Formats: sequence, C-alpha cells, structure tokens
Amino acid sequence: MSHVDTALPAAHAEVKAEIARTDTKTGLLLAFVGAVLASAWTVARDLPMNLPAYVVGGLGMAVLVAAAGLLLWSVRPNLRGRHGFPLWATLTAEEIGAAVARDLAADIAGLSRVAVAKFTCLRRAVDLTLTGGALLILAALLTAGGAR
Repeated sequence: MSHVDTALPAAHAEVKAEIARTDTKTGLLLAFVGAVLASAWTVARDLPMNLPAYVVGGLGMAVLVAAAGLLLWSVRPNLRGRHGFPLWATLTAEEIGAAVARDLAADIAGLSRVAVAKFTCLRRAVDLTLTGGALLILAALLTAGGAR
C-alpha cells in the first residue's frame, strides 16, 4: 500500500471533521446570536430610550440579524449531488465503491471548498456578531447616559 493510498483517506476524514467542527461552531454561534437578539429586545422594550439609542440599537439588531442569516446560509444543505449522500443516493452499492475508489481526490477537493465556504461564512458572522454586540452596548450606554 503506497503513501497516497493511506494519505487520501486520512485527508478525506480530516476535511469531513473540519466541516463537522465548523457546523458545530456555527450552531453554537447561532444560538448565542438568537439569545442576544431576544435579550436585547426584551430589555429595550421596557426601557425609556432616546433617539440616538434607538438608532444605534436598531442598527445593532439589524447587524445581528444579518449575522444570523449568514450562519443559516453556511449550514444550508447543498443537495445538488456533487458530494456525499445526494450523489450516493442515486448509485448502487457497486457504483458507490467504484466512485469512492476512483474519485476520492476529487471528493477531497470538493469537500475542502465546502469547508472553506462554511468557514468564511462563520468568520464573517463572528465579525458581524462582534459589531452588533458593540452597537448594542453603545445603545445601552446612550440610554444610561441620557444623551439627547
């Protein structure tokens, strides 16, 4: 068995594990963003806020909603059949074995592109979450300080 014969399955498993880790992080961040949105809405509803706080808080909420949208986009199922079970669902058992043996390197490349796209969405969502959180904190400070 050559080095390539052992390296390809290891690379394939590594890429699939990276996709799973990214999906887990995305799920946790989505839950966090949802909790922040719900909490901010609950708190803001009961506070007497001024116009600058409304504007900044509204912008912060909009940024957090955009972050949630990115997170949902990154975990959206891709059923075009290029990789994984959608393709395999159309094949017989013998065809799956032949496809995996023949196209493992192509599958690794395709899954790697999927992983990078998911990671990019996650990274952007983290940046938006930080920005939205900062805007909500600024809105809270404007409310507490009574800026007019």
